Formats: sequence, structure tokens, C-alpha cells
Amino acid sequence: MLRRALLKTSLAAAGLGFALLPQWAAAQTVLTTSSWVPPSHLLTRMLAAWGQEVEKVTNGRVKVQMLPKAPAAAPGTFDAVRDGLVDIGYVTASYTPARHTLPKLAELPGGGSDAVINSVAYNRIHWKYLHKAGEYKGVKLLGVFTHGPGQMFNTKRPIEKVEDLKGMKIRTGGGIAEEMARALGASGLVKPAPESYEILSSGVADGVFFPLESIVSFKLDKIVKYATLFPGGFYGSSFGFFINEDKWNKLSKQDQDAITSISGEYLAIMAGKAWNEGDRVGMEAMKAAGVQIATATPSLIQSVTDRAKTMETEWIKAANAKGIDGAKVLAEFRKEVKSLEGKKF
Repeated sequence: MLRRALLKTSLAAAGLGFALLPQWAAAQTVLTTSSWVPPSHLLTRMLAAWGQEVEKVTNGRVKVQMLPKAPAAAPGTFDAVRDGLVDIGYVTASYTPARHTLPKLAELPGGGSDAVINSVAYNRIHWKYLHKAGEYKGVKLLGVFTHGPGQMFNTKRPIEKVEDLKGMKIRTGGGIAEEMARALGASGLVKPAPESYEILSSGVADGVFFPLESIVSFKLDKIVKYATLFPGGFYGSSFGFFINEDKWNKLSKQDQDAITSISGEYLAIMAGKAWNEGDRVGMEAMKAAGVQIATATPSLIQSVTDRAKTMETEWIKAANAKGIDGAKVLAEFRKEVKSLEGKKF
């Protein structure tokens, strides 16, 4: 009899204890995420910072948890998120060219002077024109952005004219960067970014096309000997950032709205600022390492511009085939880029 009374009292006390827990603790949703670049890379750090903001704007009801290891290689990230192996992820369209054709818009030469300008311009044009084509069907797209202006780095010689690239083996991530390598007479090697140190140090590749940030992120400052910098870059890379649809649909409308408020253009600015800072650090690291840095000559810039026209035409045709006025959208994207130059974000 006494034992039964004590048990009853204990259960009542336990129930009171649960009732006193914060309301969100019992109902918290945990969303897993992963990054296919090193923990020190700005993409991984930005993803973690965005996750902290998710927890903040949802008052702790939603938490983003970083997995210790990506469940799929970089090109397989889209499928991994779609199939539920991980809840949140990102992919550069260069790694998935068959699926993501329209994002090449932000990879063509002729972009803005930094990652914020390019990311914001691309974000606005994507949601206005490109999203309806459904290239991110299967996941819930949260935002798009670009990395900093793409530049040339190599271990062999200064690049002063297009002929200097002939025969060089250049690592790219695919997309426009790969097409530019071939158009300029180099041999393009499509490899994931984290493999860059190994293929450069072993001599498998002679150079890389990257934003300045990557020199530090992939520890290339002691390997690269020559840098050729183009005002505004001579190519870019575009990224999509997304969440598993089922997980998104299970969130409350309140939490969906809260997460949306820190996605879209907010995310584009956040990513752009992170990349601008990374590019600044990359430039300083190259200077400290004694890398020979030169601005692209007018003849080299003209050669790149001339060879890019074919890629522009191909993109316009691809967009037209998907019901989008390619020429109009390309012109509007570049107009948007110019309008953002000099603006504060």
C-alpha cells in the first residue's frame, strides 16, 4: 500500500517536471546538414552560422545539426537531400550540369566586382525568371548565390596572352570554368575542389581556376607560383542551397516563414560577404607567400571575351528551350549587376 502511494507520488512529480521544461524542448525539430568542403572552409562556416540563425528565428523550435561527414560526394548532394540522407545541403551547379543548366547564367564572364554583387543579382534574376523552369524540382530551394570572381592560378609561368595557357592541365569544377579552359587552349580536369592540393602538388594539374578565397581554403598558397587576375573575374560559380521537401512540409507555417526570412536575398548577402572576406584573406596569403600576381592584359581579356560569346549563345538557346527569353534575361542580369556596383549591403 505504501509502495503504491510512493510510486503514485513519484509519477506525479515526474509529470510536473516535464511540464516545467521549456515548451520547445519536447517539440524541437532537428535538421541534419553536411558540407563537402573542409570544416575550415567558409561554406562550412557559413552553413553553421546560418544554422544558428535558424535556431534563433524559430525560438529554438528548429535546430540545424552538422553531420561529421557528408553522406555523399559533392556531385551527389542534391540526390542525398532529395532522398533524405541529409536534410539540408548545397551544390555548385558546375558539378551537376545536366540537371542545372540555367545557373550557368551567373558563371559567364561579365559579372560584378565581388561576390555580394553577383550573388544578389543572381538571386533576383533566379527567382524572377529561372525558378519556374523547375531545375531544383525534388527539393525545397532556399537560396542561390555565387562565389567570388573566378581567377587563374598556375605553377608554370605567367599568363600574359591566351597562347600561354596552351597545353596546360587546369583543374576546374566543371561548368563555364571547364568550357573556358578548353576554349583558351588548356586541358580541363574536372575534379572536386578539395582534391586541388593533391593534384597540383603531384603535378597531375598545372593550374586551377578558382576565386581568391580558395588559395587559403585548400592550402594552395605554397604551391601556386603565378596568379592572373581579371577585373570582375573571367568566370563564376553558382550555388543552390536547399532542404528536403518532406522535412520542410512537416515544419509549421510559423517556422517556415521564419526560415524563409533568413533565406533568399538575405542568404545571398550572407554568402557574398563571407566570400568577399575570404577573397581578401586569399590575396593577403598569396602576397605573403611570394606568389607573382599580375592583372590580365587587355589582349588576354579580349581573348576571353571573344571565346565566351559562344557560351553565351549556348546559354541563351538552353534558356529559350525551357521557355525563358535567354537574351532578355542575360541582359537584365548584367544590368542588375551594374546597378549594384558601389551599393552597401
